[in-house]
Amino acid sequence: MITGELKAKVDRVWDAFWSGGISNPLEVIEQITYLLFIRRLDDLQTAEENKANHLRTPLAQRFFPAGEAPTGVPYAHLRWSHFKDEAPQTAFDLVDKHVFPFLRTLGGDGSTYAAHMEGARLTIPTPGLLAKVVDLLNDIPMHRRDTNGDLYEYMLGKLATSGQNGQFRTPRHIIELMVRLMAPTPKDEICDPACGTAGFLMSAARYVREEHPSVLTDAVQRSHYHSSMFHGYDFDRIMLRIGSMNMLMHGVETPDIRYRDSLSESAAGDEGKYSLILANPPFAGSLDYEAVSKDLLKVVKTKKTELLFLAQFLRLLQPGGRAAVIVPDGVLFGSSTAHKALRRMLVEDQKLDAVIKLPSGVFRPYAGVSTAILVFTRTDSGGTDDVWFYDVQADGYSLDDKRNPLLDDGQLGVAPTEPFVVANHAKNNLPDVLDRWRQRAASERSRARTEQSFCVPKAEIAAQGYDLSLNRYKEIVHDEVEHRTPTEILGDIKSLNDEITQGIANLEAMLG
Repeated sequence: MITGELKAKVDRVWDAFWSGGISNPLEVIEQITYLLFIRRLDDLQTAEENKANHLRTPLAQRFFPAGEAPTGVPYAHLRWSHFKDEAPQTAFDLVDKHVFPFLRTLGGDGSTYAAHMEGARLTIPTPGLLAKVVDLLNDIPMHRRDTNGDLYEYMLGKLATSGQNGQFRTPRHIIELMVRLMAPTPKDEICDPACGTAGFLMSAARYVREEHPSVLTDAVQRSHYHSSMFHGYDFDRIMLRIGSMNMLMHGVETPDIRYRDSLSESAAGDEGKYSLILANPPFAGSLDYEAVSKDLLKVVKTKKTELLFLAQFLRLLQPGGRAAVIVPDGVLFGSSTAHKALRRMLVEDQKLDAVIKLPSGVFRPYAGVSTAILVFTRTDSGGTDDVWFYDVQADGYSLDDKRNPLLDDGQLGVAPTEPFVVANHAKNNLPDVLDRWRQRAASERSRARTEQSFCVPKAEIAAQGYDLSLNRYKEIVHDEVEHRTPTEILGDIKSLNDEITQGIANLEAMLG
């Protein structure tokens, strides 16, 4: 957790951006991302210089060349360690006129970060504001992964509270639930084809690091973790920059975060590559139907992006690969030919593991759409026996536009940091979801349809036209009505009337 002091400093800088005329939270984070990248380059070169001095060997790699930049100043003046100590106006001129042009031509870093800086522009309007931001970032201990990641998450959280661009963020506790359901391992190839700020990839990276410490000690696993385990696509370049930096701040050195329209013909080439997909793809929006991959349209002929993404997930998964993805409820019961065909494919041709219904307020205040998590495995040979359903009714937060926490921090999330109080289940179902998921092949099979979770045989789902809506199979408990005779009812009425008469008499006596 970052300290209250550091949070307060971030808040002050954020307010300064707004006062300076930058009201788009994405632009604020983008500008901070550029500066974090500049500092990272300086830290890398400092590490190389220290290594070379210790071994008395030439520098193995230079991020800032010797000599002068094309803009006419020494490359050494473009380093964070140099301009952070300059007067505000001098630093502003250096960053605007020299550092950012250097970033736009940078390719020697060998990472996706460098590629995403291609269009970098300084839009911080004043030297004073730049000085405040540099001062904030200079206080962050960049060698401490947890501090870096928490800071960046805190800044990204501003997207969810600013009233703008909230659609880019899936609630962190829902992401964590999906990651823990899938339990990624050091051998996985993990992909989010609509990665946004890379929240799913970041959470998966943290899970692997915490549950499998060998990923940072075994040389082969460490190389895979830093360079080839995490893959994300997006066609918003700002999202790519922010997503890449989010991964860097959480300790992944060179993730594969690429510009790509996952539904287009240009996305071909990754079929059968990934063992795990975690995603919350766009539910709507503009779609260039002519640019959609013809191979996808062969699987499901539709213009609905949520159906096309589901078909694409199946194509990207390798046989045996798993997926946990968020879909709008319409996917579960839609009556179009495309809806039915895709659901039939999941049930009959692949292995549909679970349908987890989420409360309709999960994405408020930005959307009130009802959603569910689909969990499935690509088999190409069927394998669905029973589908596990869970009706999540509470996620720990109010389901109105405010989304206030209903419990103390230690009782929130899928893995509370304090022993979970069973009585709090009514306000936070997520720990129970994970517990019951682990029992889906055992005790869950015998649960009644009146309970919060239960299993449904494939044959019954097929008989219902592959309808996957939970309410199709859930049974409602009706309270028993006490049947009484007319004589008993009349007796009660007489007793009540006598009590009223006596009460009136007592009141009259008191009033004299």
